[in-house]
Amino acid sequence: MSVTEQIQSDLVTAMKAHDRDRVSALRMILSQLQLSRKEATGDFGEDQEFTVLNSEKKRRLQASEGFRAGGREESAIKEEAEAALIDTYLPAAMDEAELTGLIKDAIAGVGATGIQDMGKVMSKVMPEVAGRADGKAVSEIVKKQLAQ
Repeated sequence: MSVTEQIQSDLVTAMKAHDRDRVSALRMILSQLQLSRKEATGDFGEDQEFTVLNSEKKRRLQASEGFRAGGREESAIKEEAEAALIDTYLPAAMDEAELTGLIKDAIAGVGATGIQDMGKVMSKVMPEVAGRADGKAVSEIVKKQLAQ
């Protein structure tokens, strides 16, 4: 069962349970997945679904920070709850040791010698960690490894 199918199934369950907040959040997530599927050129698989979900999670966490800074605690809590809901559909995040090992293998694989080869390393690593690691975290570890 794909992530989209799982969300559709959970949406039906939430609708039957009259859980308005969950229904609303699942509809927004499903809508974004369907829109991304329509806009995609070529295959739209599980990796792309995870990319969309990560993007939506990140958007909600940023909105939460903004609401908190503006003194709107209720809205911040709602956004955080939606981010937590999205997190349930994402695969388990890679720990730093596993990610570092993968990056070291990629560095050796592309023959990277310095920071100027960061793009090559990132383009090799990112498809392998899709949905399981944040691009910013990957970038920081790649920089650290290439600086050594």
